Amino acid sequence: MSDSYRKIIRENIDKTLNETNLPLSNRQVGKVRDIYQIDEEQLLIVTTDRQSAFDRILTSIPFKGSVLNLISAWWFDKTKEIVQNHLLEIVHPNASKVVKCDVFPIEVVVRGYITGSTSTSLWTHYKKGERLYCGNILKDGLQKNEILDQPLLTPTTKEKDYDRPISPAEIVEQNWMSAEDWSYVADKALRLFSYGQLVAQKHNLILVDTKYEFGKDKEGNIRLIDELHTPDSSRYWLLDTYQKRFANNEEPESIDKEFLRLWFTKNCDPYNDTILPKAPNELVEELSFRYIKLFEMITGTNFPFERILKGGSIWNS
Repeated sequence: MSDSYRKIIRENIDKTLNETNLPLSNRQVGKVRDIYQIDEEQLLIVTTDRQSAFDRILTSIPFKGSVLNLISAWWFDKTKEIVQNHLLEIVHPNASKVVKCDVFPIEVVVRGYITGSTSTSLWTHYKKGERLYCGNILKDGLQKNEILDQPLLTPTTKEKDYDRPISPAEIVEQNWMSAEDWSYVADKALRLFSYGQLVAQKHNLILVDTKYEFGKDKEGNIRLIDELHTPDSSRYWLLDTYQKRFANNEEPESIDKEFLRLWFTKNCDPYNDTILPKAPNELVEELSFRYIKLFEMITGTNFPFERILKGGSIWNS
């Protein structure tokens, strides 16, 4: 599998979906997704191959958009009894038709371990001496990559230029969300994370942390939106090597985009440099391979290369 998959990735390393221009109205271009309005009740979300981190685009990764779209669909189906979601139909490996929702301006981040390298990561704040984070009191003596006593809710605001950590009390006090809505999504987020960790464990993975987004449909129902337990929104480590590597003060074997973040952190200032270095092809290939590997580990199905490479229109009117 490894050699044949890597060969396909190398052959398509410059054939990424970086932008879209479909004959639909009100296009919104996000870091990774392009969103179109189909009608008053439905949206088309196209997941591109753009790779973001540090609140900016770093590079493009072959097959990444398909991995995110299809693995989200798999998780949406598995968790629909926990909370209703916005997915209506997969219309293309990179695109989904969804229920239009008014999005809450808060990302609900759940963390099971203390780790990370970005400005909003728990470990970044902890190593600077902070012991109160998003309303959570952290004990002294924690080590990087250590499991927490219990999963923590560490929400962030969704703002134009950057995400800002915020406590649940501040969310309500500053009118980001009502107390009732926050209570509902917080409960659902913890339940989703617990289920995700159980599924990951069965597949030799640790779901380390993740973020969830929610919105309200026109009837006022709260729905899970955006993506779910993808390698973009979540951090995954390999379960069978974690304990030994942690004991030896080594970084866990990750199967997400953290190693890409670390490469850019080492080679530039990704928050402040105007121009970033080009990600090496071998780095791009490795990340694509890891995303595809994670898809197969989680879903237990082969990645549909043939269907994706066959192409076809994202939107047929």
